Amino acid sequence: MAGAHRRGALPPEAVRPGPGPDTATPSGGGSGDGRDRYFDALRAFALVRVVTYHTFEWPWLGLVFPSMGVMFALAGSLMARSLERPAGAVIRSRLRRLLVPLWVFGAVLVVAMARHGWLPGTDAVYWLLPVGDPPGDAWGEQAWAVLWYLRTYLWFVLLSPVLLRLFRRAPLPVLLLSLVPVAVFETLWPLPDGRLGAALGDLSVFLFCWLLGFAHRDGVLDRLRPGPMVCAALPVMVLGAGWAFSHPVDGTYDLDDIPLGQALWSAGFVLLLMRFRPDLGWLGRRPVADRVVKVFNARAVTVYLWHEVALMVSVPLIDAMWNIPAFERDLPLDSAWFQFGIAWVLIAAAVALFGWVEDVAAKRRPRLLP
Repeated sequence: MAGAHRRGALPPEAVRPGPGPDTATPSGGGSGDGRDRYFDALRAFALVRVVTYHTFEWPWLGLVFPSMGVMFALAGSLMARSLERPAGAVIRSRLRRLLVPLWVFGAVLVVAMARHGWLPGTDAVYWLLPVGDPPGDAWGEQAWAVLWYLRTYLWFVLLSPVLLRLFRRAPLPVLLLSLVPVAVFETLWPLPDGRLGAALGDLSVFLFCWLLGFAHRDGVLDRLRPGPMVCAALPVMVLGAGWAFSHPVDGTYDLDDIPLGQALWSAGFVLLLMRFRPDLGWLGRRPVADRVVKVFNARAVTVYLWHEVALMVSVPLIDAMWNIPAFERDLPLDSAWFQFGIAWVLIAAAVALFGWVEDVAAKRRPRLLP
């Protein structure tokens, strides 16, 4: 059964908007229809990786593909593009796309937790504006624990007008200095307990990746020569892996539990992904694959918010199957792979039930599928 993990997220930026100011400029994997298929493929792969991690709990997945760093970088790039418009309008748009799906999710989960005896206090306000982690009980922890990402994303959105100005004054120095806070918190100055410490910690871990999105958008990465880029990225990754393996937490080297290792490995890995962008225009000639990637992107927030609920529901559902002799005899009910498959069926159901909320949040006509 999947455990309750804090890591693994997709930002509201993962929603593929219709034609307009927020549409990403094709770069490396673009096409004539205005979509950046390389970015789209990264988001879709990150979603599958998130669900895989929360099902199988393989600690090495963070080394194979650091989804969080990738998604923060993609979101940072789109945020920098959007800030070509007035900052106030951009922030309002981002908040709407973030909060409306969260409110629907929260309404369902809060009622469910209340039915299991949980009584919300004054801190329930964080379900309305998640500048801190929304509260919940142990029964629903697997579902609400993933909301840390929405909180971190919200803070990055609010800080982006200032961060972008600082970055454009001195791109490379600001990018390098962005790794200092996580190193300080990990080695010199322990973070405070509670919501403040959690927020500062996550912001420091992924600040480099968010700024790397700015660097991609402004063309800073494209101006750097490939050789020196690789020579810079690989040692940073080695440092991150070395720190992770020399500082295991509870006997595991899972990067989600090792902030400095996560920050350094993600920094080098995402730097290479953002600099060397293969042309994925061929996806446009594969209608089925292209359609799948498009749906994943258009419903990324829904998949992320509800995937842990799907994993939770899959457990009693599979338990009930044991009472059916044919299922017990012919189906691999005790396999995590079977749970993985059931979870995707339930995720598809959640997309059908709640995916339209993303359209409403983006001020689009509600649709069953994009």
